Amino acid sequence: MTDGTASFDVITMGRVGVDLYPHQSGVALDEVESFGRFLGGSATNVAVAAARHGRRTAVITRTGADPFGRFVRRALAEYGVDGRFVAEVPGLPTPVTFCALFPPENFPLYFYRFPKAPDLEIRTDDLDRPAIEAARVLWATMTGLCAEPSRTATLAALGARRRSDLTILDLDHRPVFWESPPEARRWAREALTHATVAVGNVTECEVAVGEKDPLRAALTLLDHGVRLAIVKRGPEGVLAVDAEGRIVEAPPVPVEVVNGLGAGDAFGGALCHGLLSGWDLRPSSTTPTPPVRSSRPGWPVPRRCRHQMRSPR
Repeated sequence: MTDGTASFDVITMGRVGVDLYPHQSGVALDEVESFGRFLGGSATNVAVAAARHGRRTAVITRTGADPFGRFVRRALAEYGVDGRFVAEVPGLPTPVTFCALFPPENFPLYFYRFPKAPDLEIRTDDLDRPAIEAARVLWATMTGLCAEPSRTATLAALGARRRSDLTILDLDHRPVFWESPPEARRWAREALTHATVAVGNVTECEVAVGEKDPLRAALTLLDHGVRLAIVKRGPEGVLAVDAEGRIVEAPPVPVEVVNGLGAGDAFGGALCHGLLSGWDLRPSSTTPTPPVRSSRPGWPVPRRCRHQMRSPR
């Protein structure tokens, strides 16, 4: 339970682990000579990113009772993320993920989450419901829905929130965690009924709602009950559509990707910060403005946007 002093800007819930990245870029993993160790896991990374924007953050997750679990808790503290909701699961090792580096956009991941990842052992009875209800943002990920008891706990956390709250579902999809895309879609649709914001890339949106076209995917996400749908399109930027039918695309032209590793989680932390700051995603008029960098720290793209009426369904 909360201690009476905790009031978090952002609580994330889901995957954690230790990422092992090669010190050599452009080299296959079987030829790598040495690795660096880093804190990982999408939900955890979003909490770190939001903390870097000055937000009071915490993560709900589980580690093994092992040295890597101790590393996770120490790293969270160093990054300014509250670790009070991180518990150990005896008998299950803290997950390790290897990533090969082939910039700018090819980063194959190899997940070692056997026999089961501790973060899938989050249980409903372990949740601090007052803290979840009081948080200004709750960020949950699709990974938490792939197995029990984490699935029930994630849905319970989402369901504890009011419809006026910022409750964000990250459509983060890793095929290796699921039996099939239809199974993932089933639980995505269940979770979307509790969320007020959905965010995912084009492939993740297709898995969640069956639409690959960014605009149709965003509109379908709105049909499932969210008030803001955000589709990440890589070099083509971001598409956002709200419940009033306003559409924002930024930037309107492709951008050069220098290195996309971790960009989605950094975007997530910036999104939480921007929503909490009350930033209006809409442009001030329908006339495009020259592309400039925003003075707002952390805004992920130049603020040249296009505003148009909602397309017919």
